[in-house]
Amino acid sequence: MSTKTKLRAVAVGGTADEVEAAFYEALQRGDIDALMACWADEDEVFCVHPGGPRLVGAEAIRAAFEHMFANGAIHAMPARVRRVESLASAVHNVLERIEVLTAEGPRHAFVLATNVYHKTAQGWRMVAHHASPGSVHAPEEEDPAPQTLH
Repeated sequence: MSTKTKLRAVAVGGTADEVEAAFYEALQRGDIDALMACWADEDEVFCVHPGGPRLVGAEAIRAAFEHMFANGAIHAMPARVRRVESLASAVHNVLERIEVLTAEGPRHAFVLATNVYHKTAQGWRMVAHHASPGSVHAPEEEDPAPQTLH
């Protein structure tokens, strides 16, 4: 990890929500150092992009995002966040609204992503990002009422 990345890692916010905000801001700016500062410094961090393989480790994740940023920033806006949190971990299920440039102009796609955060010695950090294949329509919200399974 470069000195610049370490300095940015220290500056990332103190909650899972703040790390998530920093992650999406880095995507929108195409800032690989800021994006990687959101990830935990652990060998087993992983990322799955829509339809892609499981990427394990910071080097593989960085290479994939660098490849994506070669085509420009990723205009992903998080919405409809559902959270499951404890003292040392947080799981966020996020509806990502992504702007895609097509021959007909900008269009929107929707991706469901799950982001997992752990509280580390450096503060809250992402340990997993898993995104579903995209859709041109936002998914309908399911009825949040609990159902009994038999």
